[in-house]
Amino acid sequence: MWNLESRLILWIVAATAGLAGVAQARQPNIVVILSDDQGWGDLSVNGNTNLATPNIDSLAREGAQFERFFVCPVCSPTRAEFLTGRYHPRGGVWSTSAGGERLDLDERTIAQVFKAAGYATGAFGKWHNGTQWPYHPRGRGFDQFYGFCSGHWGHYFNPVLEINGHSALGEGFIADDFTDHAINFIDKHREEPFFCYLPFNTPHSPMQVPDKWFEKFKAADLKLRADEGNEEDLGHTRAALAMCENIDWNVGRVLAKLDELKLADDTIVVYFCDNGPNGWRWNGGMKGRKGSVDEGGVRSPLLVHWPGHILPGTKVPNISGAIDLLPTLAELADVKITDAKPLDGQSHAQRLLGKQSDSPGRLIFSHWAGKVSARSQRYRLDQNGKLFDMVSDPGQSTDIADKQPEIAGQLQTAVANWRSDVLGELARDDSDTRPLTVGYAEFPISQLPARDGVAHGGIQRSARAPNCSFFTNWKSTKDAITWDIEVHTPGEYEAIVHYTCPEADLGSTIELEFGNQGIGSKVTEAHDPPLVGAAEDRVPRQGESYVKDFRPLVLGTFELPAERGTLRLRASEIPGRSAGDVRGVTLRLLP
Repeated sequence: MWNLESRLILWIVAATAGLAGVAQARQPNIVVILSDDQGWGDLSVNGNTNLATPNIDSLAREGAQFERFFVCPVCSPTRAEFLTGRYHPRGGVWSTSAGGERLDLDERTIAQVFKAAGYATGAFGKWHNGTQWPYHPRGRGFDQFYGFCSGHWGHYFNPVLEINGHSALGEGFIADDFTDHAINFIDKHREEPFFCYLPFNTPHSPMQVPDKWFEKFKAADLKLRADEGNEEDLGHTRAALAMCENIDWNVGRVLAKLDELKLADDTIVVYFCDNGPNGWRWNGGMKGRKGSVDEGGVRSPLLVHWPGHILPGTKVPNISGAIDLLPTLAELADVKITDAKPLDGQSHAQRLLGKQSDSPGRLIFSHWAGKVSARSQRYRLDQNGKLFDMVSDPGQSTDIADKQPEIAGQLQTAVANWRSDVLGELARDDSDTRPLTVGYAEFPISQLPARDGVAHGGIQRSARAPNCSFFTNWKSTKDAITWDIEVHTPGEYEAIVHYTCPEADLGSTIELEFGNQGIGSKVTEAHDPPLVGAAEDRVPRQGESYVKDFRPLVLGTFELPAERGTLRLRASEIPGRSAGDVRGVTLRLLP
């Protein structure tokens, strides 16, 4: 790896000789790395001495660092804004589960934009913008997908994942595994332009990380702590920092592969996070954490690295957001954005290339669960209408609305207008009327996980958070599990239920119904694996389910019409204490 002085000399020589334009004869590759629940303060480049992130820091040192970059308070909205360049409510993303994480099908994604320009596209990690085709990443412009589509996962070591819609068993620690697949994708497509999306699912809970990374932190004396008044869980912080150092190691592996293949100078590498930290820990004195529309809940690092084009040590002071990534990357790569709805984001390409351009009067809006705050270059109007000078008061401690009534009034009007324009009828606060889509010839396997189902009677979820849950406590023939689905293609479908059942409870007859069609099968094989996950947790998990292995039970085949309706799973006979536990149902359109 060249040092900073060498990089700087190269950039100056290339710019002076006009070679930068020649280098762009090949459109640049794009690598976008997104971490999950890592706060702005979880990087040593931002002053956190509790950990070291040298590889991520190098992106700022040898490239550009955005000083005021904003995302959303939680996961799926940020992903939607990155994908579309538009505020997340415009695309129907209003929740992190129960269907509300899905990105509307009439939205054009960054992967579709780059794929149309001839790029090979791949995503490796946590998707979180829809599971069933065409919400699935393969339906949104990605040629390859390896990972999981849910909002969080219950186990990080050798987990059950998916590859292009088919079940797959991960190898080793989940973040390392995602990186392996991303590196293999880069290697495979080294002779053509590629767009590689690497959305990690760490340091999101459960707090699991290999010993190699945790040893440094398990008894570490952390000098930087959460602000006074915020109760920090030191065990959680230590695990999060260990996970962040693991991410940094994996970022280093990606950079090393680009160097090895001599692709570093032809590749734009982007690094950012999806929301504020998932616990109270040091975050530069900002107010708020994950879930908050205050500064600490929505400020993220954004680092952009492109040797020979972006001057090392570049600082971008202008406020910016996840909505800006699509137009910025498209301009840098000279890729045209076609057939997309009007963007909320703006390009920062000229700033990155050293050509100053201002954005006077720009505002960035942060929204979650009906709460909206507005950020100008200097001020933030919070969800309660309080005004803060973010230059003199970055911790939002003193409301100056009374002293600056004109500015407060302007921002309040802007928020009202934004609510009317962006939220409007798109805001969904407690339900989603869109059905689950199944039965497409180009993607014949439709997964209907427990996360997307509704329990009736005494059936319960395995944990409060639905994203990686299963259904349990199925004791009565009056109980049922339903999914609101819309069948796209009429035809014959094979139905599989993924179950567990102890020996003592064998004999239940499980039936699946849709309209006047139904099939069923008796549970004759015991499968009662243990729950896993607790042994690897560094701190007790909060809300996430433990996981276990589920066995497929083929119920048979039946004809389904192309219509919307309720898919109902029930038991007509339960001779034991329970019919079993259910992870989900798979419908496969037969040729």
